[in-house]
Amino acid sequence: MNGKTLAQYQIVEKIGSGGMGTVYRARDTRLDRDVAIKVLPAELTRDPGRRTRFVQEAKSASAVNHPAIAPIYEIGEDGEDTFIAMEFVDGSTVRQLIQRDELDIGAAVEIGIQVGDALASAHRAGIVHRDIKSDNIMVTRDGHPKVLDFGLAKLVDHGGGDEDDTIMADQKTMAMTQAGMVMGTVAYMSPEQARGLPADQRSDIFSFGIVLYEMATGQLPFHGDSALDTMHAIAFDKSVPIATMREGLPYALQRIIDHCMEKVPDKRYQTLDETIDDLRKVKRQLDSGASMSMPFLERWRPARDGLKLGELSTRGAIVAVAWTLILGSLLITVLSNGGNLWGALPFILIGLMVFGHFRRRRRSMVDRFVNKTKKMKEVQLISWEEDHFVVVVEGAVARSYLKLNATLEGVNDKLYSGRAMELEVRENLSAAELRELAVGSKVRYLRKGL
Repeated sequence: MNGKTLAQYQIVEKIGSGGMGTVYRARDTRLDRDVAIKVLPAELTRDPGRRTRFVQEAKSASAVNHPAIAPIYEIGEDGEDTFIAMEFVDGSTVRQLIQRDELDIGAAVEIGIQVGDALASAHRAGIVHRDIKSDNIMVTRDGHPKVLDFGLAKLVDHGGGDEDDTIMADQKTMAMTQAGMVMGTVAYMSPEQARGLPADQRSDIFSFGIVLYEMATGQLPFHGDSALDTMHAIAFDKSVPIATMREGLPYALQRIIDHCMEKVPDKRYQTLDETIDDLRKVKRQLDSGASMSMPFLERWRPARDGLKLGELSTRGAIVAVAWTLILGSLLITVLSNGGNLWGALPFILIGLMVFGHFRRRRRSMVDRFVNKTKKMKEVQLISWEEDHFVVVVEGAVARSYLKLNATLEGVNDKLYSGRAMELEVRENLSAAELRELAVGSKVRYLRKGL
């Protein structure tokens, strides 16, 4: 399109592209200034839904007046082309700055404060961006960040329903089918987006936490060999602490990132205003040179893990404490009765019950996983051996994988001790492969007729 004119805008060069359109640098011949023009691909102009979402981008972005949000000048049409004219930001994306190793921790925190404040303004206006990522944040040559691309934004108080589901389905379909999208939109999804659940402003907060993590360490916290693997990591895996990725990072920043990236929305920051307040405290620490070391209890954690105390879950620790109290009561009773065990009999019986419950816990959680999973109509076989499940499915889709992993995550959360159980999913096996697996494994479930 170089050299082509759309209304009063003369296209100069292509500067980017994405699922919602292609962006060009253009010259406004009336006002004699450079602008950015986003053009909806011609082959998609006949799609009413996509066209509507394209127009929604302009409405969403223009509804918020903030210095860290690139302003929209106009939305127009020229023949078959629909376009948005917006501010041309002369600078680099945050991703480019990270790749060139041009962000120190002070600059990263400052960018986080300004971008977070811009998103907080959007949230107060009822707008959720839903595609926050380092490629959608530009930094001008004089150091001012600008949030771009409200192409997936949703007006919380308007719309939703089927249209909202269509937008999310479109986003996930692109992510699952287009090469390179794993390191794009998918890697910044919130767990609720990855699992196809409704997303609100707390979804932006999770994605904002990912950008903070990326700026602090130069790497993304969640990744996989495929879009599906990446979504699974987002939904269920813990990120590597930033302190292990780069020396000298404030521990307070680690806590902010962890709070942003809580898997359950109710456990995250509920507004970005809270996040920005905490980031400003980190900035004051950096500016003053105050101590930013890790608290004593956190420094003690490696020693605790070395003693294997970390193998107990919270539930397991409660049971262990209960059992210890019972044994202590038993000992006191025996000693106070001159060694007579009859008075301690109730404590002995209760202790045996607690101990038996503790020992049977893993087996009962295995049974729970099997009983829940075999209800899925696509599941053909479930085997279990040495903390490892193999589930064979027929005609599985992404939702099947997410449901299986969510079920396993649920039973792992209820374990008292030991390593988490693992899951391997195999799909569309031939009859011969299925029989071979059934014979050579410890089958817990086999669908009738196989």
